[in-house]
Amino acid sequence: MSAERLRFAIEKGGLVLPDDGLIALLGAQAEDGLPLPAARCEIIQTFAPEVAAWTHQGVVLRTALQGPYSAIIVTLPRARDLAEALIARAEAAAGGAPIVVNGAKTDGIESIIKALKAKVSIQGQVSKAHGKCVWFQSHDSLQDWARPAMARTAAGDMTAPGVFSADGADPASEALAAALPDTLKGAVADLGAGWGWLSREVLNRAAVTRLHLVEAELTALDCAKINVTDPRAVFHWEDATTWKPERSLDAVVMNPPFHVGRKADPKLGQAFMAAAARMLAPNGHLWMVANRHLPYETTLATLFRDHAEVAGTSKFKILHAARPVRQRR
Repeated sequence: MSAERLRFAIEKGGLVLPDDGLIALLGAQAEDGLPLPAARCEIIQTFAPEVAAWTHQGVVLRTALQGPYSAIIVTLPRARDLAEALIARAEAAAGGAPIVVNGAKTDGIESIIKALKAKVSIQGQVSKAHGKCVWFQSHDSLQDWARPAMARTAAGDMTAPGVFSADGADPASEALAAALPDTLKGAVADLGAGWGWLSREVLNRAAVTRLHLVEAELTALDCAKINVTDPRAVFHWEDATTWKPERSLDAVVMNPPFHVGRKADPKLGQAFMAAAARMLAPNGHLWMVANRHLPYETTLATLFRDHAEVAGTSKFKILHAARPVRQRR
């Protein structure tokens, strides 16, 4: 829908992009397609599933802005601090080129436009597909929106704008860590490892011989590489639902995401569980935490011979499953 909005801005809304030169699309989503010729586009993405999807479309992919660019188009992320940081990065890389900010109402485009109007001269704006697209010339007016790529939390951990639980340990992960047995051992994976808090807790178990940190967001994984210094840790910039270990694992731990945008979608957590079942050895164990209202037990029953809630709070449930069922191909 963001590409539809951008096409509308170009075709009917008065947005005029330069006739030549490279155009950066910062955070663009592959399912929307390209609103411009592929030869003129450079996609800036750090989310592994999007990188994989864009790879099949024959475009240039990078993980950070490099330039020079004739224009930069920012697809607004959900997190406000990350949105401001990305727009500031775009301005710093634009060198006076036009900047387009394209976002859905549910991702906060209205408040971003209001804040932009106090700082820059808006050249045009359109509304389409439950969102807005706005554009302006870059003139070093957004320096106060700039944020360091990484920063320390009060506890000393390295995190970044927009990563999950950037202010500190997530309470659900804390609940899971408290429930993990001291006997956890062998080769383990932390699916959706984020910036590494839960992984460090896993590595406190001396019998763990290797821990695979699997994380789709490169920014979070870069933080994890700083936060987790144990030599048993191995880092993978991968989609946890499709990643395959070289050998079957003894255990999987996870605090899986359950949102797509702002909507809760249990299918995402269910995909994590199915992936865990595929990568575990016949006697392997899954330890996971979930919000209490999420209907995961039925899925566990189809994937594992044994499963139970072993701990929890009023908000979270700690689920343990063992002996994965081998699915027929």
